[in-house]
Amino acid sequence: MIEIIFLGTAQAIPTAKRNHTGILLRYGNENILIDCGEGMQRQFRIAKINPCKLTRILITHWHGDHVLGLPGLLQTLALNNYSKTLNIYGPRGTKKFFEFIYKLFVPHGKIKIKVTEVDRDILIKTENFSIESFPLEHSILCVGYKFLEKDKRKIDVEKIREFNLKGKKIGELQKGNIIEYDGKTIKPEDVSYIKKGKSIGFILDTALCDNCYRIAKDTDLLICESTYLAELKDKAKEYKHLTVRQATKIARKSNVKKLILTHLSQRYEKDEKKMLSEAREVFKDTFIARDFLKITL
Repeated sequence: MIEIIFLGTAQAIPTAKRNHTGILLRYGNENILIDCGEGMQRQFRIAKINPCKLTRILITHWHGDHVLGLPGLLQTLALNNYSKTLNIYGPRGTKKFFEFIYKLFVPHGKIKIKVTEVDRDILIKTENFSIESFPLEHSILCVGYKFLEKDKRKIDVEKIREFNLKGKKIGELQKGNIIEYDGKTIKPEDVSYIKKGKSIGFILDTALCDNCYRIAKDTDLLICESTYLAELKDKAKEYKHLTVRQATKIARKSNVKKLILTHLSQRYEKDEKKMLSEAREVFKDTFIARDFLKITL
């Protein structure tokens, strides 16, 4: 099971309802934070999530509304005797910025941190999932991320009973191996099926570019910035952001199953229905994020 928790959904200026950007992805033993806007340690507390469970932080870019929560979050981890190695990923320059933050705000040796600078990479690859990074086009270096769960072979219990299989033989079939049992040749497809892994795209702060489509392609869920309505497309172009209509066109053209809009300008605080209406004209399965929204895949 994959769980997404929105800890912040505002643009550069927060509102009474929306904190600066932060999205938590929970999968197995992994707790991965994508961006860390101001006040993030408090958002964890409101959501009743222990920040010491964090395993990784993915930084999209070094604008304040995406990273100013890092000093406080690191201090919280240090004061709570965080015992893991915190893996940090971000665009070129991330090591330098983290060295500065660490020296200023974290007592020497209190937290173990490993920083990896990314560009176009498969930056994380485990037995169960991978995460890819893609350069985006913003006013400073910026990347988007794509989470890919691996396909899994699932055993059909009823078919296992038909063959009267037990123990190690089942394990071999689940690994994709052909076995001989009771005078019969049994193939993995005779007693199992492939469950396709889920995929999630994260596009935060960018002008429209080819990598938006690469991140979005065939995802079960696309989380995409949509700072402005189409009527402000010139402003979006000037500041290298996406409009609602651009975000929905990315989803429609990329075979996305569900789109969630985030990074919303404060000007739409009381007019979210207009955003949703404009979005659903292009892509029906669109929803607007709110702080502490939880999505399970």
